[in-house]
Amino acid sequence: MAHATNTSKYKLNHTMLRVKDPKVSVKFYEENFGMKVISKRDFEEAKFTLYFLAFDSPKAVSHGKNWTDRESVLELTHNWGTESDPEYKINNGNGEENKGFSLITISVDSVRAAVKKLKYNGVKFHGEIVQHPPFSTAVCDDPDGYWVQIMGRGEGGETTDPETYRFKDTMLRVKDPEKSLQFYRSVLGLSLLHTIEMPEAQANLYFFGYRGSTTEVAPEQLLEREGGVGLIWNYGTEKDESFKYHNGNNQPQGFGHLCVSVDDLDAACARFEDLQVNWKKRLTDGRMKSVAFILDPDEYWIEIIQNEGLKKREGW
Repeated sequence: MAHATNTSKYKLNHTMLRVKDPKVSVKFYEENFGMKVISKRDFEEAKFTLYFLAFDSPKAVSHGKNWTDRESVLELTHNWGTESDPEYKINNGNGEENKGFSLITISVDSVRAAVKKLKYNGVKFHGEIVQHPPFSTAVCDDPDGYWVQIMGRGEGGETTDPETYRFKDTMLRVKDPEKSLQFYRSVLGLSLLHTIEMPEAQANLYFFGYRGSTTEVAPEQLLEREGGVGLIWNYGTEKDESFKYHNGNNQPQGFGHLCVSVDDLDAACARFEDLQVNWKKRLTDGRMKSVAFILDPDEYWIEIIQNEGLKKREGW
């Protein structure tokens, strides 16, 4: 059945991470990477606050746009009181138990200069810069222990300009690549942009984005893009019936969801209904009638919202 929605207009709008202390986390992304809080929403009754951060300099891809009309926004969710709770701890998705979410990637003009600056600021790194020609990468921790990958073409020069940085993608581990590839292409309408096969590591990487090519793009082009999601498949997990990744929303919590903003929220949800997706929350469920959540094959949550730059609905 045809619906008045066009997946080519969809955007991979944001990645949500829970944080313990928003003052510390917001400062980390602002001072180290040059991100900016472009929207803040308080929910007094439910006692939580959402901080939406993005690259917003004149050199940024989505400079000046409404937060729903962008790609690669970082949503930090703060449940009130966690900052003063000594027992509260985030699950970063990378421990021996409760694996699932992997990391977010920020592409930079110079990995060498960016890492030098971050180390000067006291940021903790996992090892040194690693060469993956044509890329160089390094991985650091944010204040809650989430992994942030710094990636650039070669090591780069001795200076760095945060105004050129991009929130490149979010990486998730998946159990069965056939099911996940089908979901992200056919249900969400994303394009498979690039595949990296690593038989020596017994793993493959799949990189998706909207407004892609009919053929895979060169890996260097991925650095210039925003709004990507990368899927990590470790060989053999699909054969283990008992194997399951942690979706970040069961206890212990951490990563919350990916979010897709769409051209027409009602029509998009009708399309998802026809595709017989697994719902976490339909538009008609609960008190919030402006968001829906569907589940991918690993039960990661995908939030669906209206792109307010294309059609007004909530006035966000």
